This record gives sequence, structure tokens and C-alpha cells, in this order.
Amino acid sequence: MNGKRISTGAALVVGTLAATGLAFAPAALAVTPDTATIDADCGIYGSGQATLTATQDGTAATLTVTSAINAPLALSEDSITSTLTLVDANGGTATFTGTENPAIAAGDPVTVGPLSGTVNSGDSLEAYGGSLQIVVFGITVTCTATGPQSPGPFVFD
Repeated sequence: MNGKRISTGAALVVGTLAATGLAFAPAALAVTPDTATIDADCGIYGSGQATLTATQDGTAATLTVTSAINAPLALSEDSITSTLTLVDANGGTATFTGTENPAIAAGDPVTVGPLSGTVNSGDSLEAYGGSLQIVVFGITVTCTATGPQSPGPFVFD
């Protein structure tokens, strides 16, 4: 009987400590907003609205772009090399790169990412003034925002 009480008491202490630890655990870092849109111009390859989706894990951040251009033919998974440059409100730029993309059917919007980059706490990054450069089959396509992103810049914790 005594062993049972000790086990129960130990379980309560461990549970209380675990709950206390969760209460004082640091909050996860987050970027706000996590999704923004821009009107983009990709020259002779097209123009239209593009969606940018951001995530943050400490100083590591990723961005995925669903672009304003459609694939003229089917593209296999991870066949696009991409460089996204965003302008920092504090001066300078931040670059996100990668070779990841889903398989894309002919006529579907080109999606690239997640593209990886490094951010600092307080960075305020905007697509307007930056660019997205994608290379497919040796052809380089550069897209630029024609105005500020909506609802506003990505602000990183």
C-alpha cells in the first residue's frame, strides 16, 4: 500500500513539473503575416497575382511562392532553381534559395519552395523592390512585384 502512495505521489509531482515547464516554455517564433499576395510582372512569361507563404524557426525561414505564371509544359518535381530576393525595411536584402517544387502540370501555376533563408528578429521583408528568379530548362525568368505586398511586409520574431 505504501509503495502505491509513493508511486501516485511521484506521478503527481512529475505531472505538476511537466505542466509548469510547459507554462514557462519560450513561445514559438512566428512570422506575421504568414501569407501575402503581390501583383507580379514576369515579362514575356506573364503577369498576375502571386502568393507568398512564410514560415520561421529561429533564424531559419522559408518562403513558398505560387507565381503569376503558368507552366507551358509539365515540370517534374524539384526541377526549378529559384532565388527570391526581398527588401528589408531596415536596409539591405534577404535572399531565399532552393530547388524544391512540386510536380506541375502544363497550364498550372508555377509553385516554388520552400525556399530557405536566414532572418533576424525584427526583420521586415517586402517583395516590392525585390525579385523572384527561376531557372527552368536553362531559361531564366525574372518576376518583380509591381506594388507593395498585401496585407504588408513579413515581420519576423
